[in-house]
Amino acid sequence: MLASLLRSSVKGDQTLWKAGRAVVRAMASSGATPPFSSLLVTQPSEFVKHVELNRPEKRNAMNRAFWSEMVDCFNHLAEDSDCRVVVVSGAGKIFTSGIDLMDMASDVLQPQGDDEARTSWNLRKIIAKYQETFTVIERCSKPVVVAVHGACVGGGIDLITACDIRLCTQDAWFQVKEVDIGLAADVGTLQRLPKVIGSRSLVNDLALTARKMYADEAKSSGLVSRVFADKEAMMAAALDLAGEIAGRSPVAVQGTKVNLLYSRDHSVAEGLDYIATWNMSMLKSKDVLESAQAAMEKKSPKTVPFSKL
Repeated sequence: MLASLLRSSVKGDQTLWKAGRAVVRAMASSGATPPFSSLLVTQPSEFVKHVELNRPEKRNAMNRAFWSEMVDCFNHLAEDSDCRVVVVSGAGKIFTSGIDLMDMASDVLQPQGDDEARTSWNLRKIIAKYQETFTVIERCSKPVVVAVHGACVGGGIDLITACDIRLCTQDAWFQVKEVDIGLAADVGTLQRLPKVIGSRSLVNDLALTARKMYADEAKSSGLVSRVFADKEAMMAAALDLAGEIAGRSPVAVQGTKVNLLYSRDHSVAEGLDYIATWNMSMLKSKDVLESAQAAMEKKSPKTVPFSKL
């Protein structure tokens, strides 16, 4: 994202910040969803939450509210026992046009710090805070399915690469836009996209030229796993997929996500050691016996009334 636009004050009231986190946790435990101005959160089916980027009149551009609301939203969903899977999509004609330059431009007029070193130090803190907007998606133990239609630009790539499953429409296109506005992407694309696609050459191509990648290339490269004719078909499939995942044991599903991410960033030996330690306690779950019983009776695991986690 545009680093130079992040020169805002980092002296926020820590007491207020902590109080806000406490409110999010309290609302999660009660099942309530915090109100947001840039997001719309609904529950289309049992244990499935739908988070919609909800600024269609602005092409779902990521304004200042968005960067903090995503953190609050996914912290809430991580603690919500009525949520086992999250679907993310965009309202209106496109998924997202990326950062809202007009909304955030005023920040550049408020540099903080008595000298270059202090200004840079504070700017680094701000960049780290904005990185959290997408890291919180990856860190959430609930699987996240993202459904992309139309354009997915700049910060949109940072967002989708932090998700677990990516779907798109035939008219979707993707663009790592940052070099066109004079900077290196700094909130996740350059770190996650190489792990998602696997081709360093293709990642370099996209990041250094800012060219558009269309749906067919996104599918063949592994950026998305499925392509649909239109948004309606994609959303139906995304919600059906989420329902399939939500019907499985939450102990198994969330443990699988945690261990997949751990293994991505560690050696095979380290990953094996981690899952052994993980399952030495998780295998004691009653979900294992209930799932095995359903399998022996040739029933779907979705017929098992798994306890909330």
